[in-house]
Amino acid sequence: MSTLTPELIRNCRRCGRDLNLGALVCENCQALVHSEELDRLADGAKVLEAKGQLREAREQWLMGLRFLPPNSRQADWIYEHTRALALRTEQTENQFQPTPKPEDNQWAKRLGPLGPIAILLAKGKFLLTALFKLKFLFSFAAFFGVYWALWGPKFGIGFAVMILIHEMGHYIDIKRRGLPAEMPVFLPGFGAYVRWQALGVSRETIAAVSLAGPLAGFLAALASAILWWQTGNPLWAALARSGAALNLLNLIPVWALDGGQAAKALSKTERIVLLTACLALWLLVGEGMFFLVALGAGYQIFFAGDLPAHPSRKTIIYFIAVLTALGVLLRFLPGQGFGMR
Repeated sequence: MSTLTPELIRNCRRCGRDLNLGALVCENCQALVHSEELDRLADGAKVLEAKGQLREAREQWLMGLRFLPPNSRQADWIYEHTRALALRTEQTENQFQPTPKPEDNQWAKRLGPLGPIAILLAKGKFLLTALFKLKFLFSFAAFFGVYWALWGPKFGIGFAVMILIHEMGHYIDIKRRGLPAEMPVFLPGFGAYVRWQALGVSRETIAAVSLAGPLAGFLAALASAILWWQTGNPLWAALARSGAALNLLNLIPVWALDGGQAAKALSKTERIVLLTACLALWLLVGEGMFFLVALGAGYQIFFAGDLPAHPSRKTIIYFIAVLTALGVLLRFLPGQGFGMR
């Protein structure tokens, strides 16, 4: 699951005209909707650059992308400038990287292959401090600890890793688009989420980020299924089925689930197509979870408002492709739903 910041500005600050949901440019006067926020971010980034805080400045510049049309000149400039900042940051860090002391080299020679590990442990205080500041490490440890206690170490750790792969699907897709995002945070017994800033991002992009998690989850379940087919170990079959079923439930198009975020990019006709596809998969695969996804699609058709200005063929194809892949995988795995025969 991914969490995002909703659009807030409803009227153009220059001409006062009503704005479409998620608009980045006023259709009437062509003014940037978030110009004030862009100026604030630019000023802050310049101050950070002047202080030599290049990594922080780069993050500040990248935050401005959510307020700009993807193909605008301003966005292109930010992409180029942040690439240059990344190169300067790397050069600066390499310049001040300390060299090992002679005694470190002696210990490395005495310990043979374990030498680099010894040096890392001796000199890695700052690295460990930085790692332990990451929330996702603590939350993930608590997360797989809960499932370890519930289902034993093998299945518990495997199930937690399946969810980690799902969340990393969101994270990687966000970062490859040049958008700021935090590492996943895990809530033991509930799930996990990736926090990112989506203000000004198109619905189609939000949908793609939302569907990237279930796609990664399918790949993880597929890998487990292949291991089951190769080894005959029922543990891998259980992990494959539970992972596929969990990702399928996450595609129900309601609330903050990934399916709910993706459905916002679909027109009414596309939501009808989604409903039809889910009913067909329910009949063909025999998994009741597809009926739940179909119910969510029906809700989106008849009760959810806020339809997009334009249809998104990419999103409906992506959505149905992930659903179909999960359905095919579940069809060849033993059991029903989350259970094994």
